[in-house]
Amino acid sequence: MSEDAVLVRIEGSIQIVTINRPAVRNAVNKAVAVGLANALAQLDAQADLHVGIITGAGGNFCAGMDLNAFAQGGSEPVVEGFGFAGLCEAPPKKPLIAAVEGHAVAGGCEIAMACDLIVAGRSASFGLPEVKRGLVASSGGLMRLPHRVPYAVAMEMAITGEPISAAQAHAYGLVNRLVEAGEALDAALRLAEQIDANAPLAVAASKRILASSRTWSDAEMFELQRPIARAVNASADAIEGATAFSEKRKAVWQGR
Repeated sequence: MSEDAVLVRIEGSIQIVTINRPAVRNAVNKAVAVGLANALAQLDAQADLHVGIITGAGGNFCAGMDLNAFAQGGSEPVVEGFGFAGLCEAPPKKPLIAAVEGHAVAGGCEIAMACDLIVAGRSASFGLPEVKRGLVASSGGLMRLPHRVPYAVAMEMAITGEPISAAQAHAYGLVNRLVEAGEALDAALRLAEQIDANAPLAVAASKRILASSRTWSDAEMFELQRPIARAVNASADAIEGATAFSEKRKAVWQGR
């Protein structure tokens, strides 16, 4: 695996992961998939890391699977248990933000949607053009997209293969924050800092409930939520949060 396919740097409690194949618009090969899987395993494993950001080098987020490498006999860029790009089937438990500039198409769009939040520069575009290549967007795109944009918009994107602009994606609710071109990573860092200021156990539990509850029935949802919330509400951090509020000071989270 090329050591440079994926770059990782840490800023405080925030992990920044960069897909680093700008010559091919950060298309995903096996090296990228393994690199992303390893980086996100680190994010979940290290208690001192609270939030992750994925971005792309050279002005693009990701153009999807490297079709040239695949056509030349390269292995499919999946990681067992984690799927395409090492995350699409099993994103990390901790919050993950996509900082998108330029193209986020095909598998690149699927990577962005596997993240919890998306920050995009105004020149970015999002699309699932697989039908134009005789393929199906099978790495989560067709399943996640109708939950992130209106159904009719998702259907049009899926069966025409045409992209939407960052402004459209923001208007539909796919993009959380729309910023000037070139500013997506800085804005994603500011968003990550807002998340990082909160209690990590509470953040992780909130993400888990929000993501899981889509499949919970009305009859069972409170019963399924109860043990997740109860564990956090009985934690030392919950006492610290209440105490800090009472004492009018900043809370010091311990993650327990």
